[in-house]
Amino acid sequence: MHFIFRLNAKLLGLLLVLPVAAFAQTAQKIPDTLEQRLKACTACHGAEGRAGSDGYYPRIAGKPAGYLYNQLLNFRDGKRTYPAMAYLVGHMSDAYLKEIAGYFADQHPPYSAPLATEASSSMLEQGRLLVLQGDKARNLPACASCHGKSMTGLAPYIPGLLGLPRDYLIAQLGAWQTGSRKAHAPDCMQQVASKLNPQDVAAVSSWLAMQKIPADSITPVLKADEYAQLPLKCGGVAP
Repeated sequence: MHFIFRLNAKLLGLLLVLPVAAFAQTAQKIPDTLEQRLKACTACHGAEGRAGSDGYYPRIAGKPAGYLYNQLLNFRDGKRTYPAMAYLVGHMSDAYLKEIAGYFADQHPPYSAPLATEASSSMLEQGRLLVLQGDKARNLPACASCHGKSMTGLAPYIPGLLGLPRDYLIAQLGAWQTGSRKAHAPDCMQQVASKLNPQDVAAVSSWLAMQKIPADSITPVLKADEYAQLPLKCGGVAP
């Protein structure tokens, strides 16, 4: 009996050690690459940064590198307040954040098909007019006047607005209105968002979210002499 107990104890010890050893061998096979490190990002933002499946986490793949870098800085420095992002980048250097931004800017996975909308035709028309024409009576510039005629952004600092979920767009416009999202001064998006009423926000977000991505959706580069032509001066957007 004493012999059996000693044998079982040895077997138990092996069972306890083997999983640890197996885990150690597996861990050693994981490559230390930027792609592997950024699994922490794609857990929410989807594979290659193509967007989460819950309609809230945005697509970051293919966004201009300068824009992504500025947003990472804003999360780190408290201009944008989302705890998970602040925790993730809180101790990262400028150089490393720039490397992350460049990685996702170079990713170009296909876009998902736009989701069906429950917005009325009148609301969608209101959104279309605000996005493409703005509202001169309220001194409200068109979204397209900054984000590009095709709404796919202008590199290196202005993001595209197509391919983003409706709920995310609503949340971000609301964040600018409440001041929980900020950018470098002058904060042009805060100026725009402050002029939008709740119906405007719903209309713009609904219309943008249902637009198909152009087949040749290449983000044009905004030339140095074109910055002065933007309707508003924006901090963090400079040649």
